[in-house]
Amino acid sequence: MKNQALHQLLDDCLQIADENDTKIIEDILSGVKRKLESENGTYIGHILQMKRNPERDTFELTLPLSSLVNNNLDILHGGITATVLDTAMGIMVNKVLPEGQAAVTNQLNIHYLAPGIGSHITCKARIVHRGSKTMVMEAEVERDDGKKIAHATGSFFIIKK
Repeated sequence: MKNQALHQLLDDCLQIADENDTKIIEDILSGVKRKLESENGTYIGHILQMKRNPERDTFELTLPLSSLVNNNLDILHGGITATVLDTAMGIMVNKVLPEGQAAVTNQLNIHYLAPGIGSHITCKARIVHRGSKTMVMEAEVERDDGKKIAHATGSFFIIKK
């Protein structure tokens, strides 16, 4: 019964969707499929098509820009920018912690500097301070023309898994 309702919902959406809406539906479903086929990452990371590029002292995420992540002004939604910043910093923190420990966001401060436009954005995160109970991170987001669109700092509680 659930599958039938899901198929009906998808059919209903596709009947009223324009070409852009259909592309977004396809991107969302492709992201869900990638998550189901993968042991790593989150649904949000797969749906938003975040690409990871770990470096020695930094962590980098790239996100393609599309209607899926834009606000009603047709620029990158600030909440998506915040998600990318928090994700990059969180992955970097968790990457360096020993087995049995994890980190969760305690505080996130974001300065929005320019609109998110273009084909993609890139976020680079780095460690500012590494303590035994907390870590402080810094991250920046640039669009594909090199313009910085956001700068953030975040602190993360270190917890047992």
